[in-house]
Amino acid sequence: MQRERGEIDGLPVSWLRAGAVPVLYVHGVPDSAALWTPFLERTGGIAVDLPGFGESGKPANWPYSIDGYERFLHGFLDHLGLDRVRLVVHDWGAVALTLGARIERLVAIDALPLLAGHRWHPVARAWRTPVVGELAMGFTSGLTLRRAGGLTREHAATVLEHFDHGTQRAILKLYRATPPEALAAAGRSLADVRAPALVLWGERDRYLDPAIAGRIAAALGGETVVETVPGAGHWPWLDDDRVIERVAGFVQ
Repeated sequence: MQRERGEIDGLPVSWLRAGAVPVLYVHGVPDSAALWTPFLERTGGIAVDLPGFGESGKPANWPYSIDGYERFLHGFLDHLGLDRVRLVVHDWGAVALTLGARIERLVAIDALPLLAGHRWHPVARAWRTPVVGELAMGFTSGLTLRRAGGLTREHAATVLEHFDHGTQRAILKLYRATPPEALAAAGRSLADVRAPALVLWGERDRYLDPAIAGRIAAALGGETVVETVPGAGHWPWLDDDRVIERVAGFVQ
């Protein structure tokens, strides 16, 4: 596995690559490409640091929104010379579902629902609120990530490696640029994803209700399987490493 860098529309972009397998891993909030290390070691592929996260650029004027990430991901695949990919997403990585016909196989793990009627969890509602969100970011630490966020000590330490002002600003802008109607509008393209899909969900996800898995499956345009990981939370493979093998088997 190696780290690679490039520039897309003037933005510095960083990603991890293992081998030449066309599997694209897209992280969510507050993570980075490092989230996918155990998957890359098992399947090979590419894990990108989205703009605003990890080692990619974090400019203040970048469009941190569903539309902004959609344009970026199309540009990223073009930059790599990939027409189609097997896609694995988690949380806000669901923005990659806008790749539509470029997806040849899909795994969605506890993914943000690009659907009407979604209600943000309490932390997200705080981030969406001016001043309150900035204060919440300022008080974020390893302790709060573990106690309030449910992260393991190791996971929290990985997040904090890149949780600088740029990433904090990107998160606040992203949540504030995504009212319910923006999720609903993005969801209208889910039927364009006709690839075979696996929707995996942690039974005890504190951020996204497991019932969302069925709604995402129903909105996708191809054959879809839904599986719940007993006793697992929002990052189910951290509670049950058999999830890694399940994902690997599906994308391979």
